[in-house]
Amino acid sequence: MPPANNNFAAEKVRLDKWLWAARFFKTRSLAKQAIEGGKVHCNGARSKSSREIETGTLLEIRRGWDELTVIVKALSDKRGSASQAALLYEETPESMEKRKLEAEKRKSMRAANPFNEGRPTKKDRRQIHRFKRKSIEE
Repeated sequence: MPPANNNFAAEKVRLDKWLWAARFFKTRSLAKQAIEGGKVHCNGARSKSSREIETGTLLEIRRGWDELTVIVKALSDKRGSASQAALLYEETPESMEKRKLEAEKRKSMRAANPFNEGRPTKKDRRQIHRFKRKSIEE
């Protein structure tokens, strides 16, 4: 029997607990909401938060803008450090490449739109009024 303090001793773990332990979500309730909302797919299909996963399971996780495809390498139902959490899964190379391309695409889209600094200043407002008066007079 493995030692009691070993975080990788479990044979099967609930999906929501594993997502929480692997630090994909801050709380188990957020992990559960994501699973119920269809943002987490287990082996290509929607699943329940109580589903027990095993090593080798393929998970597709959508968080914000990113979509990750990971393979479960180890199981844990206890949340540890980030370095321990990184040992629980392995992201597929296709997923890494796709995330990188999407990030570059978002960055280029942001560069195309000028940055809005909020409300116009008094000087900006005067320039806007002058511009509008000129366009009306013409």
